[in-house]
Amino acid sequence: MSDNPSFVLRTVQDAVFEDRRIPEIKDDEVLIAVKKTGRFLSICGSDVHFFVDGHIGPVAVEKPMVLGHESAGVVCKVGQKVKTLKEGDRVAMEPGATCRVCDDCKRGRYELCPEMKFAATPPHDGTLSWYYALPADLCYKLPDHLTLEDGALMEPLSVAVHAIATISQLRATQSVAVFGAGPVGLLCMAVARALGASRVVAVDVVPARLAFAQEYAATETYAPLEPEMRDGDHPEGTLAYSLRNARAMMVQLGIGERGPSGIDLAVDASGAEVAIQTGLLVVKHGGTFVQVGIGGVGAQIPALYLLAKELVYKGSFRYGPGDYQLAMALVRQGKIDLAPLVTHRYSFNEAARAFEAVRTGKSEDGKPVIKVIISGPDVSPVDLM
Repeated sequence: MSDNPSFVLRTVQDAVFEDRRIPEIKDDEVLIAVKKTGRFLSICGSDVHFFVDGHIGPVAVEKPMVLGHESAGVVCKVGQKVKTLKEGDRVAMEPGATCRVCDDCKRGRYELCPEMKFAATPPHDGTLSWYYALPADLCYKLPDHLTLEDGALMEPLSVAVHAIATISQLRATQSVAVFGAGPVGLLCMAVARALGASRVVAVDVVPARLAFAQEYAATETYAPLEPEMRDGDHPEGTLAYSLRNARAMMVQLGIGERGPSGIDLAVDASGAEVAIQTGLLVVKHGGTFVQVGIGGVGAQIPALYLLAKELVYKGSFRYGPGDYQLAMALVRQGKIDLAPLVTHRYSFNEAARAFEAVRTGKSEDGKPVIKVIISGPDVSPVDLM
């Protein structure tokens, strides 16, 4: 391999190793030797969307692109103006550099910056290489007792922190229902519990995911009803199903439409139309619904219920100021344990196998995938560092 081997998506489901140049760093940047890169099993996982479909909505892969954006590594070179980091520091990497001067950046919403250069989002290369350059202020030094695997998981955890703490502004003792017990959903549950939620309901169609959620962070679980056939061979419509499903969920779990027994916050981490509809129907009057999962662009929303219940409907996109810091603090203080999420580890040379396992949801031995970690070229998969 070259001095900077990289795992590159050339076209749909065609990824190969390529030789890339080691990046030159600016005065305010650091060069990082990437040691651990994560990949989640998640229908809304951006790397998987680009790998399988070649696009997410209008954002398409039009030229070869290095994959990966959930990473941690070791600083191996610092720019002349960098004072906060030194060579040898282990860091979690926030993989999106912004312009810092637009209105969104200046008002503290830099995740909305129109000039965002986000790793592995076309046309920008990702982090699944030996070396990657980042502004120093987007690198967070890891405490000694946290591993570089923990560092790689700070990226998806920050997505959950943004949804639950920043966008939802969840308060202690409030109740939460999370639709989708995939990785982002599981982390949303974990953040809600860490912030003092009194009730965390996990909703998913896969029994194994619900069992994991119950053990990991949920206080209760709900398995959605099976769709029915109407008029002989015609399936019921999505909204009709969601109405029936929401009623069943509320009866089974004793969820009220108002008051202390109601759901204060519903979070969709699946992107599925019926999950979005059911969440809006289940959340209490005056409650909040947050969309974090990437789904179909044409989902039908029951607007009458949104209006009549005076719901707050919010979108949550990546992460912004303070989210990485809070994610780090929750793990550092032992309020969230990331280790149980890691089900598979691969060497750098096995990156293609790792993506295939994520795509199919299981490894070659049939073991279900939750979280995959791909090690750097010079790191053994068993070395958690």
